[in-house]
Amino acid sequence: MKRTYQPNNRHKKTTHGFRVRMRSTDGQNTLKRRRLKGRARLAP
Repeated sequence: MKRTYQPNNRHKKTTHGFRVRMRSTDGQNTLKRRRLKGRARLAP
C-alpha cells in the first residue's frame, strides 16, 4: 500500500506558496498571523 504523503514541489508551491497566499485577503491574514507568532518561515 502506498504511503499517504507523495511530495510534489510544484503542487506545494501552487497551493501553499507565498505568492498564492498574497493573492487573497484570507491568505494575507494567514501570513500576518504567522508573522505575529514569529515564524521563521511564513510560507513554503
